[in-house]
Amino acid sequence: MSARRSGLQREVLSLYRRALRMVNTKPSSAQPKFRLFVRYSFKTQATAISPRDIATIEHLLRRGKRQVEMYEDPKVRDCWVSSEMVQWGEQNRGRRGGEQKSDKQSGS
Repeated sequence: MSARRSGLQREVLSLYRRALRMVNTKPSSAQPKFRLFVRYSFKTQATAISPRDIATIEHLLRRGKRQVEMYEDPKVRDCWVSSEMVQWGEQNRGRRGGEQKSDKQSGS
């Protein structure tokens, strides 16, 4: 049974899904960088603010929508990721599908 979500939570998840769909429209060589950028941006923003801070969440939603609209432009073919993002991505790889487990098992 899934938990009921507030309207704001649904908006955030909708924006996240939209951003991940945008990643699939980019060249395959750039998709990992876009995916890392999206995951890092959402995770760091989520941990930086309180879930009760509605005004900040609404502000970040508006800013995020504008940013996704900009990245959805077909002329945008690549994005820059910092070394901090890459390091975070390596530490948080495979949270969804067990990629980390298979990497460890294959190394043994």
